[in-house]
Amino acid sequence: MAKSINRYFQFLGSSKEVRTSGRLWYPAADVYQTPDGWLVKVELAGVSAEDIEIEVAGNTLYIAGTRRDTSCGKGIHYHQMEITYSRFEKTLNFPASIEGATIENNFDNGLLLIHLRKK
Repeated sequence: MAKSINRYFQFLGSSKEVRTSGRLWYPAADVYQTPDGWLVKVELAGVSAEDIEIEVAGNTLYIAGTRRDTSCGKGIHYHQMEITYSRFEKTLNFPASIEGATIENNFDNGLLLIHLRKK
């Protein structure tokens, strides 16, 4: 009985159209202090650079954006969806102000690397 109920719920999510999950997600991040400031690595596989916002205020770094499912087209039916395609946010607090720091960022193998360099 339990097996047949599990099988029933496994396919309840199937749809004729691809839908975004719609829930907010919080990417993982690593923060390193360097001799000239900070290095922040944020795990953002599948996110386009155009869909990322970076803001600094006081001692807070705010990163937000959207991961979109661009690999699927119309007429596709999903069987299983575990990756979150929606808006994300990450707020990191530093022990001192980072306002006015030089910000350099780039992508490397699905990681957003942000260098905050002291002036």
